[in-house]
Amino acid sequence: MESVLQTAQEESALRVEIYGLLAHVFRKAPDQTVLDWLSSLDVEANQNVSNTMAASWPVLKLAAQTTTVLAVEEEYQDLFIGIGRGEIVPFGSWYLTGSLMEMPLAHLRRDLMQLGFQRDESVKEPEDHIAALLEVMAMLVEGGDRHLQQVFFNRHIATWFERLCNDLKKANSAVFYSAVAELALQFLLVEKTRLIEVN
Repeated sequence: MESVLQTAQEESALRVEIYGLLAHVFRKAPDQTVLDWLSSLDVEANQNVSNTMAASWPVLKLAAQTTTVLAVEEEYQDLFIGIGRGEIVPFGSWYLTGSLMEMPLAHLRRDLMQLGFQRDESVKEPEDHIAALLEVMAMLVEGGDRHLQQVFFNRHIATWFERLCNDLKKANSAVFYSAVAELALQFLLVEKTRLIEVN
């Protein structure tokens, strides 16, 4: 019984770390510390992850080893900011309605309020930015309430993450972020399966 509990705790800790990592690199371009950490990842197979997800880690490691801070900052700028807008618009409302600041954002704000999350005034982007949603999931996994995880994920992430990740993988400017997108896709597909099965 104790080993089962320990395995569950380790799995939750790993999920929190991956949500946190993805949120961080979607929020801003990684600095040298993050690139160094990714470059030195121990990417041995883990029994708690799928084969396709396991295969995406060495690709991300190689991408981190073969880029520079300047290159990845320029890539992030072109992908997510651009002049007017970047190649990728990483907001739920955009993917679900074709416009920003639409009903999906209103529904998200309602749910965040019910969960007790407050907007950080220093963050300028709407709350349906993929980084913000992944940050919330990290906190919900850490909190341990699987029902809350299921509801939030299925309402606010499951409906559009695959299109976002596939668009990012194909984006003209994506090099490092193509590897990020593949990891995000495989991880969130595992999460989608995991959270559909929760009652």
